[in-house]
Amino acid sequence: MLKPALGLLALLALAGCESLPQVPAASAPASRHQTASPILGFRDAPPDSAPAHAQPLELASIPPFEGARQDVQRGPRIATVDRTLRADDVWQRIRDGFAMADLEGPLVREKIAWYVARPDYLKRVFDRSRIYMYHIVEEIERRGLPTELALLPMVESSFNPMAYSRAHASGLWQFIPGTGKRYDLKQNWWYDGRRDIVESTAAALEYLKDVYGMHGDWHLALASYNWGENAVARALEKNRAAGLPLDYSSINMPQETRHYVPKLQALKAIVADPKVFGIDLDPIPNQPYFATVTKTRDIDVRLAARLAELPVEEFVALNPGFNRPLIPVSVNPRIVLPADRVEVFHANLLKHDNKGLVSWQTYTPKKGESLEAIARRFSVGLAQLKEVNGITPRNPAIPALLVVPMNVAATAGKRLPIMYAPPIAAPQPRASAHKVKPGETLASIAARYRVSVEDLRRWNPIGRLQPGQVLTIQTRATPSRAPIRKPASGKLKPITTKKKVIKAER
Repeated sequence: MLKPALGLLALLALAGCESLPQVPAASAPASRHQTASPILGFRDAPPDSAPAHAQPLELASIPPFEGARQDVQRGPRIATVDRTLRADDVWQRIRDGFAMADLEGPLVREKIAWYVARPDYLKRVFDRSRIYMYHIVEEIERRGLPTELALLPMVESSFNPMAYSRAHASGLWQFIPGTGKRYDLKQNWWYDGRRDIVESTAAALEYLKDVYGMHGDWHLALASYNWGENAVARALEKNRAAGLPLDYSSINMPQETRHYVPKLQALKAIVADPKVFGIDLDPIPNQPYFATVTKTRDIDVRLAARLAELPVEEFVALNPGFNRPLIPVSVNPRIVLPADRVEVFHANLLKHDNKGLVSWQTYTPKKGESLEAIARRFSVGLAQLKEVNGITPRNPAIPALLVVPMNVAATAGKRLPIMYAPPIAAPQPRASAHKVKPGETLASIAARYRVSVEDLRRWNPIGRLQPGQVLTIQTRATPSRAPIRKPASGKLKPITTKKKVIKAER
């Protein structure tokens, strides 16, 4: 047991005997008593515990070191982030908070190349994000989440709050109606919380927290956000039963979900070091861009923008949840304004005539009354009446409630950037059975029912396709071989499919 100790002392001697302190023999041993260590949890020996016969060690008596010698080099310095320093740029805050494991592979490289080849598109997306990004990062950090999530609206909606897909997903975070309701996002004729910047951001981050809690892995959580947590859970269960790995890259998933996380990883790589990719990323001031204003009154959207001395387009970009040109306090008593416009808005509101805040009113159509008749009655153009009430060729039904002008001069010819119809509930898919015939392949069956091969595999435990095998088909499309009936008008009805539209730039 003496050899290790002697070897250690020999190393100290070789390091330079002159540097060792000389302890006079007559001096009393120094006190070694210290308080308890909060980390190690012990106390040093008290002063009277040292043996009375303790003497300095004679270095000359130490035998020579005969062990192996090894050069010890200092490792690379670990980069750290000083959270006490306030970053001047929101992008830097995002970089500092990256916490997800990096995803690698050819798909990531493909997505990086796609984005880098489109610098104008990236610039538009980055520019759109400027008015929202500080708020999103604040909410992410408040929940202790990875800041990569701040980039997710770039994948979902290209940071367009008006983005709307044929799968009825809406807003920056692309909530479908059902998930939006689960996370308390109101959706009615007046207002759609899925597009509300404040409400939808809070709901999206809570949803992401929940799916991360289910799987304990951020890549699986993101796949759940895109594909659905139950679908991911089923895919994991299949892998578990087959003894396969349970990570994101190993589960079977639709193509859109397979490409989803690589897109976010590509954007993360570009934001982490934009100059490497030749991308100009203008800094975003690390301060609130907008503030909320409560205790307002019923007011026109256009007038609210004018009182805040804002272009109506910017007002709508901050308040995209309102469906109609009128903002009733009973629907949502809060509006969002740039932080430097709040005082201006209040000052102008005080000076404005209270009776002139609203130039629209509600109207309940009578049974059998046409839109043309209503437009004539209120001296409004038919196109404008349809637009402000969200009536489109795809949704031509007359709502049970309309907004119509009460001040024609104030509303005539003044078009808002966009108006939306109330949310449309996605029809439930119809399940049917298909018996495989000789010579049929998955590709031919998928083509017949206008679904994808991946959908067929997801709906059915398919190994090798056999004649006589019965497949479940979940589709609303008419099979291509079935006769297509004409409606009374003689015009063919459009055929819709279950396949979700992959969202491109808005």
